[in-house]
Amino acid sequence: MTEQKYRIGITQGDPNGIGWEVIIKALADPRIMELFTPVIYGSPKAAACYRNTIAEVEQFAMTTVASAAEARRGRINLVACGEIAQIEPGKPTPEAGQAAVEALRTAMRDLKAGELDALVTAPFDKETVQSDDFHFTGHTEYLASELDGEPMMIMCSDVLRVGLVTIHIPVAEIARNITREKIVEDLRILNRSLVEDFGIVRPRIAVMALNPHAGDGGLVGREEQEIIRPAIVEAFDAGILAFGPFAADGLFAGGGYARYDGILAMYHDQGLAPFKSISPDGVNFTAGLAAVRTSPDHGTAFDIAGKDKADPQSMRNAIYTAIDIVRHRAEWKQWSANPLPRAEREKSSRDNQPAARETKE
Repeated sequence: MTEQKYRIGITQGDPNGIGWEVIIKALADPRIMELFTPVIYGSPKAAACYRNTIAEVEQFAMTTVASAAEARRGRINLVACGEIAQIEPGKPTPEAGQAAVEALRTAMRDLKAGELDALVTAPFDKETVQSDDFHFTGHTEYLASELDGEPMMIMCSDVLRVGLVTIHIPVAEIARNITREKIVEDLRILNRSLVEDFGIVRPRIAVMALNPHAGDGGLVGREEQEIIRPAIVEAFDAGILAFGPFAADGLFAGGGYARYDGILAMYHDQGLAPFKSISPDGVNFTAGLAAVRTSPDHGTAFDIAGKDKADPQSMRNAIYTAIDIVRHRAEWKQWSANPLPRAEREKSSRDNQPAARETKE
């Protein structure tokens, strides 16, 4: 199996954001297509608009196809969808939000049909995508409704991988959504992802506390004593190398995170704030699902949309990470396949060999 055979879908995100700019810049060097076949889902009109705003890209040609099944290797393929009547860089509009949703749903169709090996999503605006038939607070929640498995948001880079117990919920609701059972299940998902998606044989996971100073022995909260530590013990007894709970400031400021293969944070900003400070070009990966999805770790960046200021490195990293995870999953499936049929075939082959003759000297 080679990386060249992979078809990676890329959605345009909000056409008034920086999605098209980082997509075009990431794919501008034709050498990147030696790794995979890109299939973009989005508006040809929006693509042309942003192509004209980018100074350093000399050539960027796309081949229009009806679906990923028609994608041609060595070409940038475009499935035309998510059209928008008026492109207004930097302006969040309901029309742009619905264009982002249409592109995402079209890509999901091909992903579920097995015509894509992975999906990379450019950012959309969580407010403008809302409608009567789309009421998800983010890509993760939408993917969970479409694909088998239990999703976990993992922010990943070469130096850090952070999973989250809670994601897009109000801060006031965080504590009541953290349970022993939830933490144990999330540790199981994170551990499995580190093994199967990242190729780490025996991952070590640091679990973060919820309260300042890890609760200070119950003085500033009892969640650590009553929920988080018992969950860690239960997971450890089940064979998961989980440690903690650790106070967030000490774990990151002191560099202790580097001793672990993964971090489990209790809530969104607790994990993402230090991650983005340490890994500004990181990747958002949705673990635990039947299909691979990654995205850049930034948002729509309306303030710089259409100004040729967007950095494409996180989009490149999202593409590279998607390819790596697809490859790791295939390798793990091969490595963990039932060895008995192979052993039986080898034994049968030996039994059918002619008996060796004894020789006398």
